[in-house]
Amino acid sequence: MAGQGTPATALLVKRGIAHRTHPYRVAPDAPNYGALVAVALGVAPERVFKSLVTEVDGALTVAVVPVTGELDLKALAAAVGGKRAALADRAVAERATGYVRGGISPLGQRKRLPTVLDESALDLPTIYVSAGRRGLQLELAAADLVALTDARTAPLQTH
Repeated sequence: MAGQGTPATALLVKRGIAHRTHPYRVAPDAPNYGALVAVALGVAPERVFKSLVTEVDGALTVAVVPVTGELDLKALAAAVGGKRAALADRAVAERATGYVRGGISPLGQRKRLPTVLDESALDLPTIYVSAGRRGLQLELAAADLVALTDARTAPLQTH
């Protein structure tokens, strides 16, 4: 499909990483956006992950967690050796990543940020993350995401 290229997809192509893109249609302001994306894609919601830009002790960090749960900020802080974590301001997140909210990918960010992936991803054959714009998801192996982002894995979600 023409026009699907993003910095995230370009990185995967450049590195020769196996992946698939999946377009979908969900209103960006819909409540329960992540769950609706899973429905639109026809996949189990625990395979769809959201990328949340956070601040851990003042340093920007990306947390990648399933859309089925919420981010445990204390667990994230502990995973990176910090004391306190909070969600980053939307404008700060967009400026640092080069992506807009609802389309922030853990890959191909303007500034490479430390990344922590919820360990549940490692039990799945592939996971879905934003491809870098609303309406497009990437499917790839969690191990490839870890390798490309130098991510740590840790239990990050609450249910």
